[in-house]
Amino acid sequence: MSSNSSIEWTEATWNPTTGCDQISPGCDNCYALTLAKRLKAMGSEKYQQDGDPRTSGPGFGVTVHPGALEEPLRWRKPRVVFVNSMSDLAHARIPDDFVAKVFGVMAACPQHTFQVLTKRPKRFAKLLGDTGFVAAAQSHAKAVLGGAADQGTDIWPLPNVWVGTSIESDEYCWRADQLRKTTAAVRFLSCEPLLGPLPSLNLDGIDWAIVGGESGPGHRPLDLGWVRDIRDHCLDQQVRLFFKQVGGLTPKAGGRLLDGRTWDEYPIARQPVEV
Repeated sequence: MSSNSSIEWTEATWNPTTGCDQISPGCDNCYALTLAKRLKAMGSEKYQQDGDPRTSGPGFGVTVHPGALEEPLRWRKPRVVFVNSMSDLAHARIPDDFVAKVFGVMAACPQHTFQVLTKRPKRFAKLLGDTGFVAAAQSHAKAVLGGAADQGTDIWPLPNVWVGTSIESDEYCWRADQLRKTTAAVRFLSCEPLLGPLPSLNLDGIDWAIVGGESGPGHRPLDLGWVRDIRDHCLDQQVRLFFKQVGGLTPKAGGRLLDGRTWDEYPIARQPVEV
């Protein structure tokens, strides 16, 4: 089932896969890793496989959930959906055919808007530009629709799917370069937790930037000067900005104001083409 989300920039979450591995400093205080351990202890079926203790943890082993694939088909009310809040769909241990099925379900649900976020954009750049992968996703979409061919499943990139990557420090601005190579109706960045300035950030081809500080007992402080630089860059490039939080001991501790105002902008999708 989907769950309503407390994440400010989405409405619900959908986890057809769970589990991940830490690969960069932005993962150091991963909320999903901590939550998976708790869910395993509670007996949650989706969180019984452990990950490598060096990079993952209890209940956080990468796992695919075929039974969760068609959940969005049962949602009556259109919603904005964060895909895999408890995983990374571009993780190397998630098979290509399963990723294609996830995209197929999203193609079959044009009433919903799906936000897919990864720290592994190289794989998405390759998959979403591959004709075999696209054909597999479209085939699965038609299968779940009972063979119907008039549901917009031949449109690519999918107009209701936003693809993003995380950038927490200047060292990882290369992820935006990979995202630019990715076929997507909307490309977005999640600069959260923002751990330093991003002087090398290139916003060409980017539609949306989410920025936020870290929260929790081990949070690393946010310098609003870093956020101002990103804001100014967004204004220059006409990129929509969503400033999620200053951060602190709790998510709401520092508030959401930047120089006296909130930034709650959302992107506009590009026009897809039929393939």
